[in-house]
Amino acid sequence: MTGTRENILDASLRLFSRDGYEAVSVSMIAAELGITKGALYRHFRNKRDIFDCLVAKMYQIDAERSVRYGVPDVSYEACPAAYRNVALNHIRDFTMAQFTFWTEDDFACQFRRMLILEQYRNAEMAELYQNCVVAGPVTYMEHIFAELIYDGVIRQEDPKQLALAFYAPLFLLISMFDHRGGAASLQALLQVHIDQFLRHYSSEESRKHYHESH
Repeated sequence: MTGTRENILDASLRLFSRDGYEAVSVSMIAAELGITKGALYRHFRNKRDIFDCLVAKMYQIDAERSVRYGVPDVSYEACPAAYRNVALNHIRDFTMAQFTFWTEDDFACQFRRMLILEQYRNAEMAELYQNCVVAGPVTYMEHIFAELIYDGVIRQEDPKQLALAFYAPLFLLISMFDHRGGAASLQALLQVHIDQFLRHYSSEESRKHYHESH
């Protein structure tokens, strides 16, 4: 049963990312899998239920990846303490993992493509796209940098401007990948950006530790 449920989610996302969420019906999803609508309804109430499960899966993956790389897996409002004492090398590794996830993981690529397609005709999709790919990551980094500035790890700067300067190249390189591929060369550019950024803005003592960890 679990396998059928996952197959439905995979097929749905594949269709959503190709045709857009609004254009896809439950009948189309069932036909894609070669099953009846009744069989599909044994696992999901409706198309919205499928979509909600896809969103929940995305947030679960994101939280698990955050834990794996030692960065906060909750919002700043929920737990400010989680944003304190984040290691610079963890920021580096997590950011590189984010690029790999959004460009090479099938689920992530299709999820992002679905949001890109729907953001101009569905306000909820636009908000989700902002939270997952655009404004959300900037705010996330702003809170991390604010705590690092307070702890003296990062020099005194405007944390929002730091977050924009740090995240913008990642967003740009993901967009470049969508156009022409070439993940390896783009990863190399991102690695240089991260190293230069963290070395430039970190305090002298933290810069030494970052250099030793790299």
